[in-house]
Amino acid sequence: MNSKNKVVGQEKRVAIFILILGLIMSILVPTGQTPDEYSHLNMIGNSVGLEKFASNIMKSIELETEDIAYNYDKKINIEFNDKQLEQFFEYMNLLIEWNEKINLTAITEPKEIIIKHFIDSLTINKYIEKNNKIVDVGTGAGFPGIPIKIYRPEVEVTLVDSLNKRINFLNEVISKLGLEKINTIHARVEEFARNKKYREKFDIVTARAVANLTVLSEYLLPLTKNNGKCICMKGSNIEEECKESKKAIEILGGKIVEIEEFYLPDSDIKRNIINIKKIKSTPAKYPRKPGTPAKEPIR
Repeated sequence: MNSKNKVVGQEKRVAIFILILGLIMSILVPTGQTPDEYSHLNMIGNSVGLEKFASNIMKSIELETEDIAYNYDKKINIEFNDKQLEQFFEYMNLLIEWNEKINLTAITEPKEIIIKHFIDSLTINKYIEKNNKIVDVGTGAGFPGIPIKIYRPEVEVTLVDSLNKRINFLNEVISKLGLEKINTIHARVEEFARNKKYREKFDIVTARAVANLTVLSEYLLPLTKNNGKCICMKGSNIEEECKESKKAIEILGGKIVEIEEFYLPDSDIKRNIINIKKIKSTPAKYPRKPGTPAKEPIR
């Protein structure tokens, strides 16, 4: 078995630990609160690879992991079962394998995939309620939609992407992981959002790093139910973007109700989640024809 495509032995056990603990820390450690307070947990050094990390401290972690994970799980009511962990690692393996054939991600190291893709995707979990109907727009390699589906199997997820090669990859992941109540759609979002079958039919509409907030609002709000949530996953420095998008969001029927700022675990990478509530129906003229929202943003 090609080691490049499989995470095994100690590396796999360490990566599972990172996944569980990283998600917990991403929720518990807000902006401005130094992760150093959790240094006894956050033991993955910036330049320490998984192999070295495993060989140096696996023995000491082995006795602590169960209690640490249990205690923090109880604080935020999060628990992963064995099936979910296996699904995450099969997903990782497929991502690495397919990335050699098509451009899915620039992130290929297991630790980086776990933190920057899986954990980052799961940070929106707090906004999702039981049996919500979710659409992930411009999903790419399946982020955040597939990690959410693995962690919250009861929700219904739709993945939308404009590139058929990526849709083929997503279908392979869904099949290999045995995921249910999830479907893929090959479409431009402007066309997808004008389809009566999907327009204003989703409780949660989300996208990760697809476009600036003004353009993104025209993509997402037409798909969001009244009183539903439009969850925009963004990087740092969003203040100006939020100001510029205010008029567009209002025209499209939304209102920003929360901006959550935080750091990904074991990094200085700042993230923002913008929660936009749908307070009225989007005018029928939106979204405009493909390409127009990006070329002529609502001002």
